[in-house]
Amino acid sequence: MKVISSYKVEILKLHKPLMRTMEICRSAVSWLLPVIDGRWEDLSRTGQEKLRFNAAEKLIHGTKKNVAEYPFDHEFPKMPSYLRRAVLQHVIGLVSSAHTQKKEEMTSVSGEPDRRAGRGHYMPVFYRDNMYRKKEDGVYLKLYNGKDWVWQKVLLKKTDLEYIRRRWTGVKEKSPVLVKRHKKYYLQFSFEEDTEFRTRPVEERRICAVDLGINTDAVCSIMTADGTVAARKFISFPAEKDRLYHVLNRVRKKQREHGAKSVRGFWAYAGRLNDQIAVRTASAIAAFAKEQDADVIVFEYLEMKGKRRGKNKQKLHMWKKRKVQAVTEHQAHRAGIRISRICAWGTSALAYDGSGRLMRDSRNHSLSTFQNGKQYNCDLSASYNIGARYYIRELQKSIPETEWSVLAAKVPGVQRRTSSVWADLVKINREMREGAGTGSPSGGYPLRGEAFT
Repeated sequence: MKVISSYKVEILKLHKPLMRTMEICRSAVSWLLPVIDGRWEDLSRTGQEKLRFNAAEKLIHGTKKNVAEYPFDHEFPKMPSYLRRAVLQHVIGLVSSAHTQKKEEMTSVSGEPDRRAGRGHYMPVFYRDNMYRKKEDGVYLKLYNGKDWVWQKVLLKKTDLEYIRRRWTGVKEKSPVLVKRHKKYYLQFSFEEDTEFRTRPVEERRICAVDLGINTDAVCSIMTADGTVAARKFISFPAEKDRLYHVLNRVRKKQREHGAKSVRGFWAYAGRLNDQIAVRTASAIAAFAKEQDADVIVFEYLEMKGKRRGKNKQKLHMWKKRKVQAVTEHQAHRAGIRISRICAWGTSALAYDGSGRLMRDSRNHSLSTFQNGKQYNCDLSASYNIGARYYIRELQKSIPETEWSVLAAKVPGVQRRTSSVWADLVKINREMREGAGTGSPSGGYPLRGEAFT
């Protein structure tokens, strides 16, 4: 599997040449859209993408052996060939997508590409040696200065360049892209890595079951197929969260006195703090899974819809659960670790030992009391249930349906995935172990060691 990572570096100066370069590229996109759209019927008959691109390029670019039908070279003189081809490839993609949507009637589009969207979202690509060069004294880009395309040295932060040299030396580097964010220009570098996922059988697989929370950022449990919990970790960043809540309190107070427009800077700062917590949480999860030699990281499928109510609605609104999972997925794939998700219904509400629904402590929301009187950490119990549901699902895939029906009759908790808990996984293993000696269904599932109790 190919994993692509990106790193964005701010460009300190040369804002005018960068602005002119991006503007002329987006103008070229707007100019090409009606041309390619008008000739799409002829271009679409070409089966191969390379031949289609060559035919489109002959329409706009003249050579000694070819006379262009459209005056693109006159409208955009001296435009570098690689930049022209990148713009043309982008336009072909926009037109092809618009006509495909119209043909399949997936949306109510008219079949014509949105010229404003194509112009406003295009970011020019700087191909190596033709538009982008890296030398000992710095980075050089070919930019438009208002009259001609010239090589200009770009100033980047030394810390960013040192980070790229330290972390990405020896990794395949792709062509950088010019990006504009909030009146600042960045050069976005991309790096491509080849990774292979681990392919252990289910009975030898180790997983990292993760329960994401608000009070505790994440609770991780390393689990094996027989229910054994080999390691546990609580991930929390109280200092960062205290700083975030302090900023939110200032937002609440100032907004009440001076209105919503007076707190834009505070909201931006709170967003950056929240992103930092999410990234640090994801990095800690991936590092723990890699340290414990896990094959899969298992999350809950969290889908929260509707208006949030109650005293914790602001915490729920600021909860970066999707960003944590996305960053963890990227870092895990780089290490050859898979990502899986299970249904979240009841993982925190049901006790892991099968005693039924639990009751949370009103003072300490992470502490819960089971129906048998046992007190336990609610997030840790949820992580056990998450891992158990993953293994129950994988076992059901690997066992014939008739044999699974016999096992489900003996362990009713696995008949519905939303009611499965860690105790049901232990019971399933026990039934399979007993059936191995009698020749009964599921015969002979190998287990290692005793289950965690």
